[in-house]
Amino acid sequence: MNKETTGNVSRAPKKPRGKFSVLLISLLVTLAVGLVFFYLTLPALNFQSPDFYSFLFLLCIVYVVCTMVTSGFRPESASSVSKTMGSDGKVVTTHHGGLREYLRFIKARCLPVGILMAVLALVVLVGQIISMPIFRAGDYRELLQVQDGDFATDIAEISFNEIPTLDRDSAQYLGDRQMGTLSDMVSQFEYSNDSTQINYQGRPVRVAPIAYADLIKWFTNRSQGLPAYVTVDMVTQEATVTRLAEGMKYSFSEPLNRNIMRHLRFHFPTMMFSTPEFEINEQGHPYWIAPRVVKRIGLFGGADIQGAVLVDAVTGECVYHEEVPTWVDTLYVPDLIMQQYDYHGTLIHGFINSIFGQRDVTQTTSGYNYIALNDDVYAYTGVTSANADQSNLGFLLTNQRTKETKFYSAPGATEEAAQYSAMGVVQDLGYVATFPLLLNIAGEPTYFIPLKDATDLVKMYAMVNVAQYQLVATGTTVSTCEKSYIQMLSEKGITQAEALPQTSVSGVIAELRSAVLDGNTYIFIRLEGKDVFYSISAAENNIAVILNVGDRVTIEHAPQIEGAAPSDILTGYTVKR
Repeated sequence: MNKETTGNVSRAPKKPRGKFSVLLISLLVTLAVGLVFFYLTLPALNFQSPDFYSFLFLLCIVYVVCTMVTSGFRPESASSVSKTMGSDGKVVTTHHGGLREYLRFIKARCLPVGILMAVLALVVLVGQIISMPIFRAGDYRELLQVQDGDFATDIAEISFNEIPTLDRDSAQYLGDRQMGTLSDMVSQFEYSNDSTQINYQGRPVRVAPIAYADLIKWFTNRSQGLPAYVTVDMVTQEATVTRLAEGMKYSFSEPLNRNIMRHLRFHFPTMMFSTPEFEINEQGHPYWIAPRVVKRIGLFGGADIQGAVLVDAVTGECVYHEEVPTWVDTLYVPDLIMQQYDYHGTLIHGFINSIFGQRDVTQTTSGYNYIALNDDVYAYTGVTSANADQSNLGFLLTNQRTKETKFYSAPGATEEAAQYSAMGVVQDLGYVATFPLLLNIAGEPTYFIPLKDATDLVKMYAMVNVAQYQLVATGTTVSTCEKSYIQMLSEKGITQAEALPQTSVSGVIAELRSAVLDGNTYIFIRLEGKDVFYSISAAENNIAVILNVGDRVTIEHAPQIEGAAPSDILTGYTVKR
């Protein structure tokens, strides 16, 4: 009887497993690996999802490898060895036939799986080819319908209480700082840095959920959920933590079944989603908005949005809406809109022209911002030529809920050029310009640019004329910046002199106080018979620092902004003695 010997121990060779045992073990191992992989990566079970084919291909590989191992197939047995005498008289050993033996094994023991792998590879290859813009240029161009708009008519002059004065980074800094003031939360939770800009009760705000500080904090707090979310008013720069009567059980900070992506996948296994956005409805209740992704061209091309699943962040209730409610602000993200416009602008005369000649070819610039119009949030980006030079041809505004898109012809500087122009005015202060916001000031397309210091706090504001970006006005408040800008336009003959609405009050100074706010000195004046203080920037009104009680003054100020604190809106006024 033949025996194998290892050291001093001899044992009989193992009896090969039967085909049924090999099949059963391979299927069970493949199923186990597939379930773990699906749980961790969450691929959509959809033939238009490339991840689905990767998932199936992985399962096939696992099955084949498992079958090889359980059948006793060894790598060294997959190749034959030949020995020849070399010219130097030494024996040369050559291994060959390895791949052929592997394929022969798959054909003999895993033929259906081998056929499936070949079919998957063929489908992916053909699907990629038929989805390429070179063959479907017209379809790609039609992904986005763009209408021409009239800037002065469509974009009304926005009031001070609607102009966002923060960018994303500044808003998230303020939100994170607000979390530090909550002693009962700061040790257990943290700001998520996952904010969404929305219109909430008529005001532009950024809203973000809080998150568990770490895995241990999640374990000890998961039964109650996340107790609050943070809103940052983009106008007043006020951050607020809103506590919930019942905590949010579903979020990105959940590691298991209540993770928002896993929750969505288990309820909608075949749907493809873009990254869910956190929003609150008009009553302040938190939701996750998960836009449904569809492919409109070929098998894998032409990504677009078709409705969304709204997930209640507290209860986890999921409802798919073909037409989302009007309070939802973020369905089409700017990156998708910019990609679709790039197809629209570059493929105007076909694919070949987009590469050679490039006649009438346009594309979006490198950034975007948001503007609130008609209780919706619009994504804004510039449009430039194919050469991507330092001039814009115009601008795009896209409704992020409906995808309604308009192009506004307004030749001028790119956003980047305007940023550098604004920073040049305050280069001695070292402020950094944020990405501009497009406004209509005195009928002129104007870049509005908050200027930040090294701590991401907004210190000043700049307005840059789009057509003539060397015209830059700055101010420590939005109102003073606008007044300076309008005066500059008038002096340059671009517009007629236009005075901002003013209200004057005269009287004798009864009380004087001073304070330093955000590095700027303000003089607070109360007149006899008045119970309010007027706040005046010493930097912009030098005469204010030499006033005394008993002096008679005239103070001019803009009308109060609804919802703003008096100390915020009574800054930057002129004083006449």
